[in-house]
Order: sequence, then structure tokens, then C-alpha cells
Amino acid sequence: TFWILYKTGSPGLMGALMATALLPKVLISPFAGVIVDRTDRRKMILLMDFIRGICITFVGIAAIFGVLEIWMAFVAGIILGTCAAFFNPAVTSTIPDIVPSSRIVQASANLSMLRAISQILGPSSGGVLFHLVGAPILFLCNGISYIVSLILAIFMKIPKSTNQDQEYNFWHDMKDGVTYIWNMKGLKDLIVLAGLSNFFSTISIVLLAPMFKNSANLGEVKYGIAIAIYTLGMLAGMVYTSVFRIKPENKSMVLTISGILSGLFFSTAVMMNGFALMTSLLFIGGVFSAIVNVLIESTIQLTVIQEMRGKVSSIKGTLTMGLAPVGMLIGGILGEFFPIKYIVFTGFMTMSVLFIPLFFMKSFKVFIRGNQAQHNIGL
Repeated sequence: TFWILYKTGSPGLMGALMATALLPKVLISPFAGVIVDRTDRRKMILLMDFIRGICITFVGIAAIFGVLEIWMAFVAGIILGTCAAFFNPAVTSTIPDIVPSSRIVQASANLSMLRAISQILGPSSGGVLFHLVGAPILFLCNGISYIVSLILAIFMKIPKSTNQDQEYNFWHDMKDGVTYIWNMKGLKDLIVLAGLSNFFSTISIVLLAPMFKNSANLGEVKYGIAIAIYTLGMLAGMVYTSVFRIKPENKSMVLTISGILSGLFFSTAVMMNGFALMTSLLFIGGVFSAIVNVLIESTIQLTVIQEMRGKVSSIKGTLTMGLAPVGMLIGGILGEFFPIKYIVFTGFMTMSVLFIPLFFMKSFKVFIRGNQAQHNIGL
């Protein structure tokens, strides 16, 4: 994105490149999940790393020799997005097979924590390194990193799926994935909750930047600081779930309370005039938000049977990713007609309200304990 902006001076093209990389994930994910469940996941991980490594290494070499064109960057974005649509569910569905069930929550927390750290360090150091060594070297290093990942993945031992390499009907399998989610009430509730929560939080988050920009006592610099402090709160929440084991019988209560409190702290934060108090509330909200994310992801890994994990992970990803652009669009439109601060407040408060019904849903409390044997179709 830095290279596109430097080369063309167009934020529109930069945004288009980001959308180009995201779109394959949204469109391909449901289909990718079916394929992941029917293939050797280790080979899938190796293949996706190999393709991405070759692709970005080629981009780096082309940039070094000065022949890299805009269309090449867009093609690379499509390839990366497509590979991610297969790679992500393959990795996620593998965790329950290589980690003891008693450590699934901690494993998910560690994975989320590493992703969050990379999302903080990557863009921040990337901006500095872009000016120090230039885009071509960064592209080349990125390509090499995929090759290193490929080499490390060679040594992984992943048990084969029970239905791996069997003949299958693609559309029938995808329908089975949707039916599986639909008939398992607790799983369906969890995925719908994740999608709606992400939708309303996106409406608020997309308007945070203009809210800070339009406030005389805030501004762009404080916006960056606020987002950094919120991210540190997320990391703290991930560290907590990684270190401390949440008992299965307490998971429903912890998830529900954390979901309600995260929305309350976020919505209260945006109404504060004092920046120190605002960022403190954002930090605490980030802690509870991370706990919610880890519990949702680990619950799906624990409760979904092996041959359905890829499909369920992909369908969940499609729902959450597909609703995000809609939330961005709606948030932008609402911001044209109503005070932005109150829209942000309402979005976060709605997120809190979504978690309240979980207090009264017995089937959800049974489901989230994480025992696969209790979650037969139709429960």
C-alpha cells in the first residue's frame, strides 16, 4: 500500500488494493472450507506458503529491477487473498488436533496474541523500513518470510482428517456445513453473535477517525495514541486468557459479561472529554474484547467435529468479513446526517445489548462448555 501511494499518489488506488486482497477471502472462504476438510491440511498449508512466497519474491525482484507495474501489485493482492482463504481455515482447524483440549483456550489466546503483535509491529516498522531500505527490499524479505514459514511447516505433524481424500460432492459438502451450523443451536447463536457484534462495532470503529479529526481537543495524533492503547488492552486480554485457565462451567458467564462490559467501556470512552480517561476506558474495553474473541474462537475449535471445522471456520469468516464492508458503508452514510459521536456511542452500546440474551439461553450455556459429545445435531 505504501508503494502504491508513493507510485501513484492516489489513496483511492491504495484502498482499491486493500479491497482487492480482502474480496477473495469473502467470496472464496465458504468453498475453501469444504476443500480444507477433504484434503491433507499440512499439504494445504505448505502449498499456500509456497505460492505466496514465490508470488511476493517475484514482486520483490521485479521492483528491484524497476519493472514492477501497478497491475502486478493487484494480481499479487488477489493471489495473497485467495491463498489466505485456504490457509487460515487450514491452520485454525488444525489446532484442536495438535493441542490437548484442556489447553485450547490458551493456544487460541497465544495465536491471537502473536497476530495482534504482528499487526502492531508490522505496519509501524514497515513505515520506517520503507524509508530506510525501500519497498523492493521489503517485498523480497516478505517473500522470503513465506519460504521460511514453508520450511518450518514441513516439520509439523498433523493427524489426517477422518474424511480426507474420500470422494465428495462439493456442493453437497458445503450444504452439509451450513446445515451443521443451522441445526446446532449453540453454534449458530455463537456465529450470528460474532457476525452482528462485528457489524455494529465496525459502524463505530470506522467513524472513530473522523470523530477524532473533528474534535478540537483530540485530532489525528491522539487518534493514533488511542488506537495503540486500545490494542495494548487487547494484548493484555490475550495474555490473561493465555496464562489463566477459564473453567468450562464459567465460560458462558465470562463471555457474556466480557461482551457487555467491552461495549459499555467503549461507548462510555467516546463520550468522555478528558483524553486520559478516554484512553483508560478504551484499554479496559480492549481487555474484555480480547477475552470475547478468544472464547468464541476456542469454543468453535472445541465443539465442532474434525470433518466440519474447515467449513464452519470459513462460513464464520465469510459472515464476519462480509458484514464488515456493509458496516463501513452504513457508518459512513450515517455520519453524513447525524452527530458522529452519538453514532459511535450507539454502535458500541448495541454491541453490549447483543450479549444480554446469553444470560437466559440454557442451550448456549451447555454448548459453550466445549464437550463435543454433548453437541449432536439438533441439540
